[in-house]
Amino acid sequence: MRLALGISYNGQAYQGWQSQLSGQTVQDKLELALGKFTAQRVSTLCAGRTDAGVHGLMQVIHFDTPLDRTPHSWVRGTNALLPRDIAVQWAQPMSAEFHSRASALSRRYAYLLLESPVRPSVDAGQVGWAFKPLDQTAMAQAASHLLGEHDFSSFRAAACQALSPVKTLQRLDISRHGAYWRFEFEANAFLHHMIRNIMGCLITVGQLKKPPEWIKEVLLARNRDIAAPTFSPHGLYFLGPRYAPHWGLPERTPAFDRLP
Repeated sequence: MRLALGISYNGQAYQGWQSQLSGQTVQDKLELALGKFTAQRVSTLCAGRTDAGVHGLMQVIHFDTPLDRTPHSWVRGTNALLPRDIAVQWAQPMSAEFHSRASALSRRYAYLLLESPVRPSVDAGQVGWAFKPLDQTAMAQAASHLLGEHDFSSFRAAACQALSPVKTLQRLDISRHGAYWRFEFEANAFLHHMIRNIMGCLITVGQLKKPPEWIKEVLLARNRDIAAPTFSPHGLYFLGPRYAPHWGLPERTPAFDRLP
């Protein structure tokens, strides 16, 4: 049968999601645990790859297996073999037509940012940091230029393997909760480093180093060299994909309630 799993992880100790020869990725640790649990080699496919240091609240993966076990057994059994910073949140049998990546309608990310003259401590590695004040109105005006379908080449990493730089950014919401900022993104798909590069530009505007209209100039230039430097991965969280309701998959995990 085809099985879908929802995975959460703290990305600080890992070299991203995708398997590497080092074995120090989230996918490597998950497949190792699944292999021990099933006594078979398991190869997984995910909804969206994350970079080194990026966290996941609900990564969705799928794989095919001949084993017939209850969802509860898959969750408990796999978690017993995973590191403490990775956990299966749920398991659900799916039809063969389901594909964690191809069936996704959109993908969601949140970036958490601490605005403070002092660097993060208790949440080090879990939030980005801006030591200068940020202007919410300016950042919101800049963000509005990015909504819709665009060529996002100016926000694309050199190593990006996407076939096209054209993506549709459906939502970019900015809110503040005390000293913490939350930037929430939703798009049909994202380019490599796209959110972190957008964050670099939004922070530049928020600190009034550039006017809001500058981000439109960056977008239209389709040139990575004129954009701001790539921002830190520490505050970036993959909130997971959205699927059509008929798949019956969860849209959130308890960890969503932790984010401001």
